[in-house]
Amino acid sequence: MKLIYVYDALCGWCYGFSPVITEFHQNHEEELDFEVLSGGMITGSRIGPIGEVAGYISKAYKDVERATGVTFGQSFLEDILEEGSAVFTSIPPAIALTVFKQHQPGQAVAFAARLQKAIYYDGIEPVDYEAYGELAAEFGLEPSSFVAEMKQNENLQRAREEFRRASGFGVTGFPTVLLQHNGQTTVLARGYMPLPRLEAAYQQAME
Repeated sequence: MKLIYVYDALCGWCYGFSPVITEFHQNHEEELDFEVLSGGMITGSRIGPIGEVAGYISKAYKDVERATGVTFGQSFLEDILEEGSAVFTSIPPAIALTVFKQHQPGQAVAFAARLQKAIYYDGIEPVDYEAYGELAAEFGLEPSSFVAEMKQNENLQRAREEFRRASGFGVTGFPTVLLQHNGQTTVLARGYMPLPRLEAAYQQAME
């Protein structure tokens, strides 16, 4: 059995969902294989300065905080959102995840959550490759080697393949949680869901 968590590092609701999927992973890592896929929310013509969508994010982040209990950091709100020039793109954090999974696939859920905290709490810029190396170092990986791997074209292609796979599952929004069991793929969650509801959806799918 496999659980596939489709998220995007720049998805605010995925940031709110991080504590949920982290605890769900802790509860079920013995019985389920977990795979994390980046969905590619901000790619192509959507890539640009965060200032272009700051008006929307300034309202939406408060909804995420109220619904999920997570906190957006002042470093993000002031240095990134208010300042407005940071380029928002899903591609570098997706590459970081693909590189990380080649080394520590069992820690993918934790690394995805750390990526989101780095962006939405610590306030790193999504295009700051060196920052991803520092995050990898927290998991015991050598930072400069990690950054070098991120810059290899094959890992860009791996990230793009993840975007294609997510789309192939019919995922149109994030987070999405899928369960593969007995040759079938079941949607456990579309959008944010608190842990008790996710656990109930999982138990129902197993019946």
